[in-house]
Amino acid sequence: MSSPSLSTPAPLPSFASLPLNGPLSDTSSSFAGIRAPLTFHPDQISFICSTTVLLSPLSISPTSTAGPMTSLILSSDGFKSHQLLAITSACPNLTHLLATCVFHPRFNDFVGDKTLIAVALHCPRLSLLHLADPSSLSTARGDPDHDGFTSDDAMINRTALENLFSALPLLEELTLDICHNVMDTGPALEVLNSKCPGLKSLKLGQFHGICKAIDSQLDGIALCRLLESLSIKNTGDLTDSGLIAISRGCQRLARFEVQGCKSITETGVRTFACLLRQTLVDVSISCCKNLDATSSLRALEPIRDRIQRLHIDCVWDSLHQSEITGDGAICQHGFEPNESREDASTSDRPAEFMIFLGDDGSKKKRCKYSGEVDYSRVQIKGINCSRFWRKTWDRLRYLSLWIAVGELLNPLASSGLDNCPVLEEIRIRVEGDCRMGPKPTEQPFGLSSLARYPRLSKMQLDCGDAIGYALTAPTGHMDLSLWERVYLMGIENLKLTELDYWPPQDRDVNQRSLSLPAAGLLAQCTRLRKLFIHGTAYEHFMMFFLGIPNLRDVQLREDYYPAPENDMSTEMRVDSCSRFEQALNKRQIGD
Repeated sequence: MSSPSLSTPAPLPSFASLPLNGPLSDTSSSFAGIRAPLTFHPDQISFICSTTVLLSPLSISPTSTAGPMTSLILSSDGFKSHQLLAITSACPNLTHLLATCVFHPRFNDFVGDKTLIAVALHCPRLSLLHLADPSSLSTARGDPDHDGFTSDDAMINRTALENLFSALPLLEELTLDICHNVMDTGPALEVLNSKCPGLKSLKLGQFHGICKAIDSQLDGIALCRLLESLSIKNTGDLTDSGLIAISRGCQRLARFEVQGCKSITETGVRTFACLLRQTLVDVSISCCKNLDATSSLRALEPIRDRIQRLHIDCVWDSLHQSEITGDGAICQHGFEPNESREDASTSDRPAEFMIFLGDDGSKKKRCKYSGEVDYSRVQIKGINCSRFWRKTWDRLRYLSLWIAVGELLNPLASSGLDNCPVLEEIRIRVEGDCRMGPKPTEQPFGLSSLARYPRLSKMQLDCGDAIGYALTAPTGHMDLSLWERVYLMGIENLKLTELDYWPPQDRDVNQRSLSLPAAGLLAQCTRLRKLFIHGTAYEHFMMFFLGIPNLRDVQLREDYYPAPENDMSTEMRVDSCSRFEQALNKRQIGD
């Protein structure tokens, strides 16, 4: 039987979820607290540490300390150029490197062209390389109206990228999230395809010119034909034509994420999904101005019966717009969809892609971009796309949602997600300032509307980015306890067995704590077996959970900033946690 825990369990080695500090694993070879040089076992070593903690033992005995190291995850407020070079020169056998780096060109000792090339020369065996600016790790949603270009350009040019890729022939997974403009990257990405033949996963942030798709020619990232996972973030010049060219060239894509791309539309995403119908199972669409919830779901109709994981933003702008209707002509983005297999075999597009116009199958002239597509007349490898017009998401098992403070979840079903028979897990992230908006009405957030999904058993409800008044609210405002009541009303109607809950927070007093209404509503989830609360709580609130009959794993994760032990607050401390643990263990669980 599990018991509550105040410590944060080890996160998975996913760069996007790394905390700024804290151990990744409890291996005996962690650098935390090192005062003297150590000799490590030549197996893989992974840890997270700050700059000063790491550089001290490396400077004392670089060869014996880090020579055998093959895996390294570095998280801080950003490593500078000389620091990154010192680390990589001391670790020539690295195969996995994940690090936050200072790419801002106005900072002293920023990471630029020469640093990237030197890292590749120091560690030529790298198969996984993740380099990201610390600001890219923020969970805050960007501005959909932003054009994707920053005021400063990173000091990284095309030649440097080509040299970087040429020096890393074993690369299989690459993340470069720079947060500053990297211009005209298409030719460099073509080199990436030729020099790194084993590349399967690619994530790019603030890269521009990745695929221009001029005159129907495949270029840039579209030539990385073996990619299975692709993430594109804040690419200001990516258009529908470029997106479709990527789908024509990268025919093995199983996972696709697009974020902050203002120029792509429903038409482009729908054609993209149609061309990758055989492989695409994981899609994330976020912060794209022309793709709200309804249009995103309409765009993914070609893979409704195949997609397994999905993220969308709950923006309901086009909810009441009518369904897209075609005019009998299929939009052509610079390529001829009516080509026969013989014609297609001599072009850049895959031979299995065929689209026919008209009932007689006759070839028509190429039509210009019209923005209207009649997908009921599309055929791919003999499959009539009229079957796409279905309402059931047959294989969707995981759903992730972003929603702004004050918005309701109820329109989700009417937007197109009304029938998900095998949906098992959902993550909802609420973001915004509760102090700025109007008071919430008595109408609940809408969790009870999720009861339509019969197999839903796991939920992550993250209100950690919803900020407000934790203590006494000014006149005319509501404190966070009432907001929690709004967001948790109806949760008892769901058949949840596992729940992760992040309470809203008051950043001014650095408090994220479970309120009395929240504790009472969570206690009504009688099917729960695991309950993880990411925040603090009073002991008598935790005792409410003893009434959940089959609850056997409770964790109180103070992963935002735990208060000191000598704090006079009555929130959970070691002694109160032990009392709750004893009470939890005394219960008899039927199964």
